[in-house]
Formats: sequence, structure tokens, C-alpha cells
Amino acid sequence: MDEKKELTRGEELRRALCYNKKNGYDRMNPQEMEPLEAYCTGYKQFLDAGKTERECVERAVALAKDAGFRPYERGMELKPGDKIYRVNRGKAVMLAVMGQENLDKGANIGAAHIDSPRLDLKQNPLYEADELSFLKTHYYGGLRKYQWVTIPLELHGVVALKNGEVIRVSVGNGEGDPKFTIDDLLPHLGVEQSKKALSEAIPAESLNILVGSRPLADDEGSDRVKIAILELLNRKYGIVEEDFISAELSAVPAFNACDIGFDRSLIGAYGHDDRVCGYACLAALLQLDTPRRTAVCMLADKEEIGSEGVTGMKSAAFDAFMADLCAGQGVPLRVCYEASFCLSADVTAAYDPNFADVYEKRNSALVNYGVGLCKYTGARGKSGASDADAETVAYIRNLFDEAGVIWQIAELGKVDAGGGGTVALDISRMNADVIDVGVPVLSMHSPFEVVSKLDVYMAYKGFKAYFEAE
Repeated sequence: MDEKKELTRGEELRRALCYNKKNGYDRMNPQEMEPLEAYCTGYKQFLDAGKTERECVERAVALAKDAGFRPYERGMELKPGDKIYRVNRGKAVMLAVMGQENLDKGANIGAAHIDSPRLDLKQNPLYEADELSFLKTHYYGGLRKYQWVTIPLELHGVVALKNGEVIRVSVGNGEGDPKFTIDDLLPHLGVEQSKKALSEAIPAESLNILVGSRPLADDEGSDRVKIAILELLNRKYGIVEEDFISAELSAVPAFNACDIGFDRSLIGAYGHDDRVCGYACLAALLQLDTPRRTAVCMLADKEEIGSEGVTGMKSAAFDAFMADLCAGQGVPLRVCYEASFCLSADVTAAYDPNFADVYEKRNSALVNYGVGLCKYTGARGKSGASDADAETVAYIRNLFDEAGVIWQIAELGKVDAGGGGTVALDISRMNADVIDVGVPVLSMHSPFEVVSKLDVYMAYKGFKAYFEAE
């Protein structure tokens, strides 16, 4: 009979007292692999259907309706278990499942954003140069410009006509659709370009999308290629060049979500930031029955440019939605907020050994180590951070541990290497407790980001535990 090896005092102390990280696959129940894969399949479908915030809202509403949600109208009488949503101008959506307790006991809020870095068309974009036709762009969010050249692009958005009609545009994601691209200088002629810093090698004004080269036939006038493009657009959409002025058209990478790696353990796609967290929050809310506290999911726009604007988190739209719910129960909004809790669902940086010099590994999120808890974001001396208090962090640690959620601490690189923000700061101004929770991402803000399936699933599992908390 084998005898158990007796631990030394030092080994006992290390086991009892030290914090040791462990790969999530060494901690996860093997029986969870099937639901993990099923969840990730649904998430990839969500990404492919939502290349812009408008499309994400449409997909979210479709899923919500299938789950029994209905549009909320001000003054509507609600009871525990009722499922409602409100769309803000087609680019943000708020959803709620009414809880058993009144809103004076607060709400469990999940707040994420569904906009991602992209290239927006300028309001007078179409031009011809040397018998090639291009579209001028203005980049949106913190992207690295050199990454957007020589890749296939799609065009998504709307054109609003003066008569009030809104025409949807989606080119590049349908079967047989053409794609678009931005050309770059060949290496044979790029000696001087190669001497420039990455941030300067591709000027913003050179991010011009190639859209055509065939001139209008039987015509002796100028801009024959541009005129031919306008004719095609007029024939398909009924628009003229002036209609670009009241259009919202964006170029996004023409990549569908796919598995990455021989073991298919990762997902590559455009828009993980922050649709990976937005979908986790949404999916967890959709499967709720009647929670103890009212559960709310906010999918906001404009986070990538500071959460400004009428569809961003800084607008009064979310306050108005919550105030309307509170009014139905005779509860002042401030009373609800001060008793509420919020998970600010935004991605964090995954430690990348190829660029180890900008990370502080002890406090960085690792791939496959679970969803990241980020006590603070911001830059340098925590500038622009809400900085969750110790009690808030302890609450989430305990909640996730009790639910078997694999999690890890996370920080966005070395202290002075950079930084970033989330909607947590906007939530904290409401006098609600808030902490950032998010999926670690490799190549964040690039046209093709990568995340771990395990981390993606644990974000969903964490939100599920949060909304169901007693």
C-alpha cells in the first residue's frame, strides 16, 4: 500500500497561503466542453451578423424577441419576470428582466459597447484620380492605420434621403459580392516609407478605398470612372452623390469569425472589442426567468471615441430608461442607482510573449486563464479610471468562485506603457458600484483580433452567475 508523501512545512504554507495561477483547461470540468463550443458557435454567428453597431442592435433585438422580450413603452405596467427592451436611435439597446424585488433595492446592471474601430466614409467621399475611383475615409476609434491597407473590406451602413427614406447598404458580405481594399506602396519603391515610424508610414488621408476602374462607355467627359460608379449606385440604391452627405457608411474588414489554431481553441474575428463582452451580457440576460433583482443589459455605442454622443453611455438615454422603470414603482432614480451594482463589460489586453516588454506579467491577463477582473483602467496614474474599491472586488471574487467561474486579475500593460478607458467611469458617476470584467484579447483594435474560447465562455458564465445572484 502506497503511503502519501508528507508535505514539508514550507510546502504546506505555499499551498495554503500563496496565490497560484493555473491554466483554465486544468481547472475546467471536461463536461463543460460541449456547452463551451455551443456558446462560441452562437457568438461567432452574432459577430458575422453584426459588423456595425446598427447591425448588432438588430441582431440583439431579434434574439430578444425570440426569448420573449417586448418593446418597452413609457408608462407600461410591469411585473416580476417581464422582459423588455428599448432601442436608442438604432445604434444602442437597453434590455431588462424585472426582478422580484423593487428597484429601491437596486438593479444588477451589465454595460458593454458594440461599436468597434473602423473607417467611416467622409461626407463627400467619392472621387477619381488617374482613372481610378476611391472613397475618402475618416478613421473611427484607436486603430493602427498601417493594419488597414491591403486587406479585403466590406461597406455597411445607411443612406438617409431628404424625403425621410433610409436605405440600407451592405456590400461585401453576401455571396458573390465584390470586396474593397486600400492599396499600399510596393516594397521596391518603399525605401523612404520604411524609414518612417509605424504611426507615420500610412497617413490618415491616404486611407482611400479603391472602388472601381472601369470608365463610362461612349463618353468624352471627365471623371468617367466616378460617373460609372455613381450610375451603379443610383441603379441599385436610387441615390445621387449629394446623398452621401446624409449617409453613415463604414468600411469594416471582410473577415468572418473562424476558429484559430490546430486545436481550434481560439476565435479570430473583427470586432471582439467589445462585442465579445456585449454578447456575453446579452446571452446571459436572455436566458433569465425571474431574478431576485432586476437585471439590465446596456449595449452602448460610441465607446471607442469616448462614449460621447446621443447613443453613447454619457447620454441621458440610459438614465431615461432606468428612470421610467423606477417611476413605475414609485422609486426615485437616485435611490435605485445608489443600491445598484454594475459589471462594466469591456475587453482587456491578453499577455503576448511576442511583445513582452510592454506588459507586467504578474498582473496581466493570460490566454485561457479565464475572464479578467480589472480593478482599474485609465492611463499612467490611473487617470480616467473609476478604480473599484476592495469590497467590490471581493464581492465579485466570491460570486465567481461560488459559481465555478474561472477568472483572473488583469491590467492593461505596464504602468506608463499606455492605457485605456471603459464605460465604468460613466457608471460610477451614477453612484453605483462598478468593476470592469472582460475577455483578454490578442491584437486588440486590429482588423482581426483573437480570443480564447475558454475565456469567452467564462465571461458568459460570469454574467449568468451575476444576474442570477441571490
